[in-house]
Amino acid sequence: GVHGSSGSKKDIDAGRVGREPIAQGLDGPRFHPQAAGIYRERIMATQTSPLKTEEFLINMGPQHPSTHGVLRLILAMDGEKVVKIQPDIGYLHRSCEKIAENRTYAQFLEITDRMDYLAAMSGNMGLAYAVERLMGIEIPESADYKRIIILELQRIASHLIWFGTFCLDMGAVTPFLYAFREREKILDLFEEICGARLTYSYIRIGGLSHDFTEGFLEGIDAFLLQFQDRLKELDDLMTKNPIFVRRTKGVGKISQELARKYALSGPMLRSTGIQWDLRKDDPYSIYHKFDFDVPVGIQGDCYDRYNVRLQEMRESVKIIKQALGKIPQGPFMAKIPKMLKPGKGEVYARIESPRGEHGVYIVSEGGPRPYRLKVRAPSFCNLSILQEIGVGQYLADVVVILGSIDIVLGDVDR
Repeated sequence: GVHGSSGSKKDIDAGRVGREPIAQGLDGPRFHPQAAGIYRERIMATQTSPLKTEEFLINMGPQHPSTHGVLRLILAMDGEKVVKIQPDIGYLHRSCEKIAENRTYAQFLEITDRMDYLAAMSGNMGLAYAVERLMGIEIPESADYKRIIILELQRIASHLIWFGTFCLDMGAVTPFLYAFREREKILDLFEEICGARLTYSYIRIGGLSHDFTEGFLEGIDAFLLQFQDRLKELDDLMTKNPIFVRRTKGVGKISQELARKYALSGPMLRSTGIQWDLRKDDPYSIYHKFDFDVPVGIQGDCYDRYNVRLQEMRESVKIIKQALGKIPQGPFMAKIPKMLKPGKGEVYARIESPRGEHGVYIVSEGGPRPYRLKVRAPSFCNLSILQEIGVGQYLADVVVILGSIDIVLGDVDR
């Protein structure tokens, strides 16, 4: 049946005709043909004329699931393009460095676990290495080899959790589950030697808290044998995945000049093509005894940062295998006084953590507590560059860029 009349031209222009269907057909309602033509002209006019846009602000965080912690990003947007990014940090600030002034050196070691809590072994090593240099403590060679094994296992575990969460940021759930499966095996090994799975306090000033348990080395051998195949599995899943490549290639590019300007380190720096690794270029412990390569990228984009970390896991496997075959007999702890009292002086010691240069600066006045302690956290410097490389990107790409930086907010804020 008819639901409306044709109406006059005046009625059509006024919008009184054409809004209601004039007939109901098998393929849905039919509209007045003359009115449809007028509406089409109006739509075409709107599409050809320039649209007026205004900048607006978006708060990403501090509870956004893709911010990898309690981080807030203030984004100035023009449509879907980012005009400005302001990282807002401090939500996890606990005054760790001030706490150090009121604790003995041994007591503060437990606080280092809570900074970069995804690489707590590296935090332990940073403080232990600094105090050992300040006091001139020589640790047993056996303990040195065991430290290297633990630190490289921690590097693999840290890169695995980064790999999984980075893929998850882009909607890939399977790599996340696979990566966590392998990381759990490393945490099982850590639990066997120190009873903890996240905050270890295992590397101590002068050596280790416990010696390797019986069968621990066989457990590492079994893990490495299986992990090489699993790493290839992760590689096959993502490296040539067309969606992953399109989301990461050419996104968030960092030039070498910009990397130096922001004092980047670790995979963030090496992804730009700068071959700088403290294990090679400023060796500590016994890293100079091992043969391994330092992977680098080309253009410093998200894809290069991914690839560098993937290759670093392979190099860590090489280091661990070499160390396993050379562990000498000997104690796991040096003979040191119960109360550590370094003489007056200062020291800056740095190590290559999974995220870059982790440095510890200590000023001693000769007492049992540091007069001043400052941590140079790689996550803080690496996050700072987001305000440069995120501008001009789409909102969806900001999540990818942030994930590629691999920040830990406990390391950023302290």
